[in-house]
Amino acid sequence: MTNTINVTDAASKIKNGEAILIDVREPDEFKAEHIAYALSVPLSSLEGGFQMLEIPSDKTILFQCLKGSRGQMACQRIQGMDSCKNNVMNIEGGIEAWKAAGLPVIGASATTKAAKISIMRQVQMIVGFLIALCVLMGFTGMTFAFILAGVFGAALCFAGLSGWCGLAILLSKMPWNK
Repeated sequence: MTNTINVTDAASKIKNGEAILIDVREPDEFKAEHIAYALSVPLSSLEGGFQMLEIPSDKTILFQCLKGSRGQMACQRIQGMDSCKNNVMNIEGGIEAWKAAGLPVIGASATTKAAKISIMRQVQMIVGFLIALCVLMGFTGMTFAFILAGVFGAALCFAGLSGWCGLAILLSKMPWNK
């Protein structure tokens, strides 16, 4: 069971120097907006990044993500490490709850009504749509569309294995992602 903390108590612990805040979202999400004094250690690289941080054992480690689920996974990973002697907690509701409580974030425009969609979510939406479209085209008799769907799936698998995604690089250069 993961220990949780509400945003008000978390803000107090951070302000008083009792806690270290670690944002486990992906780098593009962190760049778009983050809580002041948060360290960016993506969940995908948490084990190596955590051991390199050398956090004093008297500090509470607070994990934060968008809504809380990745923060909970981070708590479970860290609590299983022998080297972790710290109290570990997840901020309930993540940065969304932080903003809802009126607490400040860095990088977000107060006048922005629509939240920016992360590049990786854009990749997932585009590739998912293309695969679904190709499968539908395949069922209408265009058998090459099944092959094309397989190519898109293989490209997505390659991106996941290698960490390199050409579509993400292309999308990062688009004006709506600047």
